[in-house]
Amino acid sequence: MKITIIGGSQGTGAQLATLAHSAGHDVTVLSRSGRGENGVRSLAGDASDPVVAAEAVTGADAVVITVGAAKGVHHQRAAVTRAVVAAMESAGVSRLVVQSSLGAGNSASQLPTVLRFITMLVLAKPLADHNEQESAVMNSKLDWTVLRPTGLTNKTPTGKWHAVEVGDATKLGGTIPRGDLAACMLESLEDDTTIGKALGVSSR
Repeated sequence: MKITIIGGSQGTGAQLATLAHSAGHDVTVLSRSGRGENGVRSLAGDASDPVVAAEAVTGADAVVITVGAAKGVHHQRAAVTRAVVAAMESAGVSRLVVQSSLGAGNSASQLPTVLRFITMLVLAKPLADHNEQESAVMNSKLDWTVLRPTGLTNKTPTGKWHAVEVGDATKLGGTIPRGDLAACMLESLEDDTTIGKALGVSSR
């Protein structure tokens, strides 16, 4: 596939770029810095700019949004996601995977009680951004998948994770290595059964 990663210069996005490139995919990374892993096409720019977003997604088979917050920018994730969704719809690119966070949307019930309280209190501002982001995705005409990870770490990937919908009895605590989340993203891109689903993701 031709995969565009929005926010892929570091963190989960950078690990996804490496995994996807190693798997033989044609990878483009868009970030403010313009940095990218070896072997991938790197673009520098603000993804909330409609012109920049259009350049990044045109010709892609799939798009992944892993963008984080930006200092001094209100609801950066939501702004970027709205621009990318609009650009994808205009360009006729349908497949989208978005990194959100456990606790966003209707997923608070997937957290253990104590962790749920802490998450909703400490992460109120980023979760509000993710809620707005998810709304833009779910109200689009795209073939979307939303992944809601627990706490992210830089630990060595295990190759295992749980990805479950709200309503499943499983509670998702703990953390997940960024490398495992990246692998889950790549697997989701290739799995049409995840389309239209929001999945909580954790190592346990």
